[in-house]
Amino acid sequence: MPVKFGPAGVPLSCKGRTIVEGMDDIIALGLETMEAQTVRMIQPQHFDQYWQAGVLAEKTGFEMNIHGPYYSELLGGRVELGRSLAKIEATLQAARTINARHVTLHTGHYGDTGRGRETNETVANVFAGVVERLEAIWNDDEDEFPVFPWIKNGTPSKVGIETSGRQELWGSLEEVLEVVNHVEGTIPVLNMAHIHARGHGSMRTSEDYGELFDQVRETIGTKEFYCHFSGVEHRGGNAQFYTQIKKSDLNFEPLAEFIVEDGGWLDITLISDSPLLEHDAMYMLQSIEKSRHKQIERKAREDRRRALALQTGASVEDLKAREAEQAALRTAQQAAEAAPEPETAPEPETAPEPAPEPAPKAEEKPAKGKAKAKGKAKATKKEDKKDENDVFDFDEDDDDLF
Repeated sequence: MPVKFGPAGVPLSCKGRTIVEGMDDIIALGLETMEAQTVRMIQPQHFDQYWQAGVLAEKTGFEMNIHGPYYSELLGGRVELGRSLAKIEATLQAARTINARHVTLHTGHYGDTGRGRETNETVANVFAGVVERLEAIWNDDEDEFPVFPWIKNGTPSKVGIETSGRQELWGSLEEVLEVVNHVEGTIPVLNMAHIHARGHGSMRTSEDYGELFDQVRETIGTKEFYCHFSGVEHRGGNAQFYTQIKKSDLNFEPLAEFIVEDGGWLDITLISDSPLLEHDAMYMLQSIEKSRHKQIERKAREDRRRALALQTGASVEDLKAREAEQAALRTAQQAAEAAPEPETAPEPETAPEPAPEPAPKAEEKPAKGKAKAKGKAKATKKEDKKDENDVFDFDEDDDDLF
């Protein structure tokens, strides 16, 4: 199950902006591939970077890929088609120079013919010509002693037809698979964000990805897949713009789960189209590793359960049910411990009791003994009060305290 990750372009963290410097940073991050971006037009002065990148890729086993122009009009008129093919020609020359494994191309708007078999046949004829031109560039008979060894000993790049993310653009999954099935030398480029957006948020679970890869395998019979992944903001079946993976309803964890659990037959390259580029490529790599650890832990539990079943004579299903019950009890206990204590209701306020009325004065005078005792008690209270006040009562003449 070879899975390779890399960014679409020079990493954001790269101090230099050349392809070779980007490759150095990508290799240092532990990633294994890159997609060079030539989305508008290739300038001649850039070719010195391309041959240096090709030499580095040849020596290190690094997988190079290249993306052609976004603004293609292969279904347009004669002028639009000629302009698009001129841009593609420059991309094919660069692909040969950097030893690209895949060349990703777009088709553009449907044009006047709209959707249907006739349009798909036109697209197939155009891409058949692109493949033929690529093979001619790669196998130039006049170049008897090629400078680059991969040109003499390697195989030409594969022309990738990318799925589109908008309803007005040619490139639904079914259309791409139909053309690829009829044109040898082409492959589908599965842009998961585009497929998700065009399908109104269709890629949700690992089963969705399983159905996608099974459909591709059954249609064109391949085990090699070239994919783009990113978060996406979409509306009405149309992709609006790319986002980072964690801020999208397109999650990578289901795809990672499928790759680890059922994707042992895959040879897949995953390119990060995210605005975070290499950061989300590293995030996808870490998600794959987490899914592998979960798989190892699950297999270890199953092995332990089978061994315990042999020792105790119980069935595996009973042990599994017992473990589930214990896990539910632990969860309930933790929830009970974490729950805040219920607050006691405050006591209702009551109206203050009225002060008791003073007792009426007795007509008779109290006895002298009682009067004396009462007077002595008052004097004692006054003395006690004075003693209490004297605790912090210092003499005015005592200036030695400070």
